[in-house]
Amino acid sequence: MSLRTAALRAARSTSSSRSKISLSQLSKRGYSTPSSRPTSSSWRQQIATSFAVGLVGTVAYRYLSDNKSQVQCDGAPLVEAIETHGYPWVPVDALEKDDPQNPMRIRMATWVKSLQDHIVKTMEEIESSVEPNSFSPFKENPKFLKDTWIRKEGGEGSSCVLSNGRVFEKAGINVSIVHGLLPPKAQKAMLPDHPSLPEPKETKPFFATGLSIVIHPRNPHIPTVHLNYRYFEIENKNDENQQPITWWFGGGSDLTPSYLDEKDCIHFHNELKKSCDKNDLNYYKEFKKQCDKYFFINHRNESRGIGGIFFDDLTISSPINQINQNENGKPKTQEDLFNFIKDASSSFLPAYIPIVYKHLNRTWTEEEKRWQQLRRGRYVEFNLVYDRGTKFGLHTPGARIESILMSLPETARWEYMTPVGAEGSNSPEEELQKVLKNPREWV
Repeated sequence: MSLRTAALRAARSTSSSRSKISLSQLSKRGYSTPSSRPTSSSWRQQIATSFAVGLVGTVAYRYLSDNKSQVQCDGAPLVEAIETHGYPWVPVDALEKDDPQNPMRIRMATWVKSLQDHIVKTMEEIESSVEPNSFSPFKENPKFLKDTWIRKEGGEGSSCVLSNGRVFEKAGINVSIVHGLLPPKAQKAMLPDHPSLPEPKETKPFFATGLSIVIHPRNPHIPTVHLNYRYFEIENKNDENQQPITWWFGGGSDLTPSYLDEKDCIHFHNELKKSCDKNDLNYYKEFKKQCDKYFFINHRNESRGIGGIFFDDLTISSPINQINQNENGKPKTQEDLFNFIKDASSSFLPAYIPIVYKHLNRTWTEEEKRWQQLRRGRYVEFNLVYDRGTKFGLHTPGARIESILMSLPETARWEYMTPVGAEGSNSPEEELQKVLKNPREWV
C-alpha cells in the first residue's frame, strides 16, 4: 500500500462511540470537571480524529519527499475529559480547556490522557494500513488492549498495550495518575536526582502523573522509540488547597535503532530541536547532552541508542531557567514550562512516524533479526539496571508491575561473546556500535 493510500485510508477513519460518564462518577480529588451533558461521539471529535490520523500521512510525506514547500501541521492531540475511577473517558462539550486557573496536577493529567488517546489512534491506523501477514494473519485489524486500573493506595491509570501487531511487535502507551504519602526515607532517596526537594523530616503527600511510551517494531530497520513526560509534586498536608511545597517536570524522548540510518537520526533530532527552540534556544543542547549521559550502559561502555532529549527536576529555579528568560523578557513561570512540555511531547509523532513509513515495506534477513534481538538485550539491561522510573516503580508500594515492565520487548537475545558487530568486521552492525560508543551531534 502506498503512503498516499495509507494516508487517505487513515483520514477516512472516525472514532467509535464510548461509554458515558456523569459528574457523580468523578473522584472528589478530581482531575477533570466535565459538564453534566456528556456526548458519546461529537462531530468535533470525528473531525479532530480525521485530522489527527491524517497528520500521519502529512508528516511522512514531508519527510520522504524532496519537496521544500512548508507544510503546516501542529501535531496537537485531542483534548479529552478524564474519568478517575478507571472507566473509559469520553469527550464532552464543556470540558476544562486547559484553564490556567486549575492546579497543574489537573492540567498535566488532562494533557497526558489526551495525548495517550491521540497516539493510540495513530498507531492503530498504521497497523490497519498493512495487510495481514505471517506475524499477524488475522483479518481483524490489531488493536491496543486498553487496561484501566486502580491503585488502592491512591490513584489510577490506563495501560494501552499492543502485542503481535503487523508492524509493531509490542507497543505500550501508559498513563499513571498516582497520589499518596511519601515517607522521609523515600524522599531522602530522591534527593540526589532532585535537589529542589526540601529536607525530608516527615511524611508528606505526593502527586505524580505522566505518560510513558515504548514501541518495539518487528522490522529491524525501524528503530525502537521511547517517550516519557511527567509531573511530580510534594504537597503541604496542612494546606486545604493542597498547594505544593515543591514540584518539577521531567521527561524526554529517544531513539534506539538496530541499524544506523543517518537521515533518520537527523530527522528525529531536528523535530525535537524545533520543539525545544520554540521555548528556549538553549534547551536542546543541554537536554541532548543530558540524554547522552543518562541513557548510557556503563557495564557495556556504550549508549542505549542515538539519543534525543532528557531532563529531570525542571523547575523555574533550575539553573538553565535562571539564565534564560521567557519571550517577554521575564523570568520563566510554571506556565512557560508546561507549554514546553506540551510542545516537546507533541513532537513525538512528527519525529517518529515518518521513520516508520520509510522502512515499513523493507525486507530483512535472519541475521538482521538476530542483531535486533541482541540490541534489545542491551535495552533490557539498561531498563532493569539503570532506569530511574523502573527502579522507582518497583520500590513503590502498590505499584502496578505489569505497567512498569511494559517497556521490555517480548523477545530479546543474549549470546556469549557474540561475533556480530565485532570490531574490525566492517559491517553495518559495527557502524552502529561506533556511534553508540561515541555519541554524535546530529543537528
